[in-house]
Amino acid sequence: MDQKEIRKLVNRQRKFFYTGKTQHMTFREMALIRLQDSILAHEEEINRALKLDLGKSPSETYMCETGMVLAEISYMLKHMRSFGKERTVRTPLAQFASRSFRKPSPYGVVLIMSPWNYPFLLTMEPLVDALAAGNTAIVKPSAYSPFTSDIIEKILSECLPKKYVAVVTGGRRENQWLLKDKFDYIFFTGSQSVGKEVMRHAARRLTPVTLELGGKSPCIVDETANIKLAARRIVFGKYLNCGQTCVAPDYIYCAPAIKVALIAEMKKQIRQQFGERPLANLNYGRIVNEKHFRRLMGLMDQEKIAAGGEYDEDLLQIAPTIMDHVTFEDAVMQEEIFGPILPVLTYSSLDEAIHRINDGAHPLALYMFTENKANADKVMTHCGFGGGCINDTVIHLATSEMGFGGFGESGMGAYHGKAGFDTFSHYKSIVDKKTWFDLPMRYQPYNKFFDFLIRLFMH
Repeated sequence: MDQKEIRKLVNRQRKFFYTGKTQHMTFREMALIRLQDSILAHEEEINRALKLDLGKSPSETYMCETGMVLAEISYMLKHMRSFGKERTVRTPLAQFASRSFRKPSPYGVVLIMSPWNYPFLLTMEPLVDALAAGNTAIVKPSAYSPFTSDIIEKILSECLPKKYVAVVTGGRRENQWLLKDKFDYIFFTGSQSVGKEVMRHAARRLTPVTLELGGKSPCIVDETANIKLAARRIVFGKYLNCGQTCVAPDYIYCAPAIKVALIAEMKKQIRQQFGERPLANLNYGRIVNEKHFRRLMGLMDQEKIAAGGEYDEDLLQIAPTIMDHVTFEDAVMQEEIFGPILPVLTYSSLDEAIHRINDGAHPLALYMFTENKANADKVMTHCGFGGGCINDTVIHLATSEMGFGGFGESGMGAYHGKAGFDTFSHYKSIVDKKTWFDLPMRYQPYNKFFDFLIRLFMH
């Protein structure tokens, strides 16, 4: 699409929104049911697209993408009527007689910009929330996952009209054109650098935004941790999608006494989960493109590799890799890794670890492996981060009962379930004042008796 076509599409959606059709819950439910049916009908094509874009297996695709979108649709179909109801709140005596209530209302035309690492999930799940809340939507998938973008466009064009939901494909040029247009809400998932650009454009029109960004998510392992289970769950969370996960453990921060045992157990878990030759494992994916492959290769210090390090330049694959003897000054600690490289660092005390984490940019996720409840409470209370787990990794984003989002440099806003419905809704605060009675004390001329009544009612 060129800029004129995009503007025409936005205006067409705004015109459709103003018809009021999306205000009706039955309309929203039917849209989600059609979307659900279309996803199920195209499940094999979704699998093929994600295999071509990222080398994902069908099992990983369903567990981390298709299945989570279907779960969000089911959740919304079950709960959105309740979410969409007006909520009566207490009215102060000074406003007698009246009813006060909060009414959720859709923003209007929303823009959803998604990344390449989970291209189906991170496009469709916020779309589900936006439609449940009653908006129209234009989705812009990443140019780095073209096969998934194509199947998303196919699914949406088959089940929903473009005046309601539309896909805009392309790269930076199309992104710039979209951001120059007028939207009522922008939902962006991606890097911090692009997130800043999105926020800059949104500021021109004071458009509200949700930014789902990333960061260096720490994984703290103290001396009381169950090392075998910690290693198993860390290896799963870190090397899922070849480490190209925004909430993957970015680095291990552990007690010195257990470092050797933890690294040994993680090596064992890599062999158990991916085989002796991970690059020959057909269920192990690849790096999205050559640019990111080269960047990751530049982060690996060959002298500090404790496990892995193998790579296939032609297939853009890097084996699950562990780096030891790493410091915060190393290149691998200067940016979010977003790949299958796991540095291991040690702390001298838990207080030092907390201070070091808080001294940097707020991470999107934080993980703590411990059998000491006091230690877990201390870290979860005093560290700033978006969300996380105690004694596990990444699974906190898999429930619709909790919002998922960043904090500080890792983003703003949240979605999933009720939080997603709230994100795409404006809550109007309304007072319905009755006409059969009118308190006289707010009107001039004022007098001492009225002043007394106002003080009495407002305390």
